Amino acid sequence: MRARPEPGRLRRTGLSVIAYADLTWPEVAALPRDLPLVVPLGLGEFDLAAAARRLKSQTLVVLPAVPYGFAQPGALGDLTVPPGLMRRVLLGIQRELRAQGFRRIAFLDGRRSAPSGAPGLRVVRGTARPAAAWDWPADLAERVVVVSTGHTEQHGPHLPLETDTRIVGAIADGVRAAAADRVVCLPAWPYGVSTHTRQYPGTLNLGGRTFEDFFLAIVGRLTARGACMVLFSNGHGGNHSFLVNVVKWAGERWPQTFTATEWLHTTGEALDRYRSSALGGMGHACELETSMMLHLRPESVHLERARRETDFISTPEYFMDWSEGGRLIANPPWTDDTTTGAYGDPTVATAEKGRRWLEAAVAEKIESIDEVREQHRRRAARRAERGLFGGS
Repeated sequence: MRARPEPGRLRRTGLSVIAYADLTWPEVAALPRDLPLVVPLGLGEFDLAAAARRLKSQTLVVLPAVPYGFAQPGALGDLTVPPGLMRRVLLGIQRELRAQGFRRIAFLDGRRSAPSGAPGLRVVRGTARPAAAWDWPADLAERVVVVSTGHTEQHGPHLPLETDTRIVGAIADGVRAAAADRVVCLPAWPYGVSTHTRQYPGTLNLGGRTFEDFFLAIVGRLTARGACMVLFSNGHGGNHSFLVNVVKWAGERWPQTFTATEWLHTTGEALDRYRSSALGGMGHACELETSMMLHLRPESVHLERARRETDFISTPEYFMDWSEGGRLIANPPWTDDTTTGAYGDPTVATAEKGRRWLEAAVAEKIESIDEVREQHRRRAARRAERGLFGGS
């Protein structure tokens, strides 16, 4: 019997490529800290072999690509933010990797997309085959632009770091297939905000202010392009409060654009319809997320490592069940409540539950999209009656 390959590791003509987002946090903890880590800038195919030669290594750890925010040929080259802000984004990614002890971090730039004059960042030039040109529809003003925000963070010893990004990206795929005439879905963004990065390896953190400034600038670019409706589809709880600020500031700065967000995907009655875990049995790397990953990418799930973690310190007005509940809002250390980094009971997860929950999440998102469209339509009509904002 052939041995199972190491998670996230591929062999390409003598080059060993480790996909960082495929790893679990114990696997990140075990990585040698002198391995080079590369972050691709832009979408498309990169010449990893050329990058490995420049970095003088036969092994590369490749992180999720930064999909937009800078000039690039092909996909989304017009969703640019000021170079200084893009540099803050890249420095945020680098900062957390260095804090984990990694010493060789480089940004892989196949098309000179990196912000010019970026001290403190190592940029490796290399050839790339860019993604196909992004085709903005002529009727963009009539569609909701869905901006999916995921994250790269620990999800216990049984789920990969990409869990949030993979799930929110799959929801966007489902929305695109079911409501193609009403939406434009951007590629899922893989870098969010976490405040427990020091407690479990693997977790990254852009920082709340950088995250807010970046996505506020993206709303500005979308508005300049003609978008009138933007919906942030969030897959990571740590992003939420910062997305609320983005939405508030965007509403003040571009009142003609209806910009909205939600708490998290898959809420309401659908949670109770399929769950096996009791109240308090969901939160993070739990039955819900594990089931969805068993449906979407079963080879990435190590169910044999999953442990039940439901000892959240609960009081009537502060408790966990998928999202924190009650009147109180707090941010205690995760290690108070979990030993593995998970909240909930992933041991009862199944792929069939994941399939059903994903369908429910897509249906909920389409409901939100239709509500955004209705809000914008009715508000534009009222403004037209009152002669405000040019009636748009």
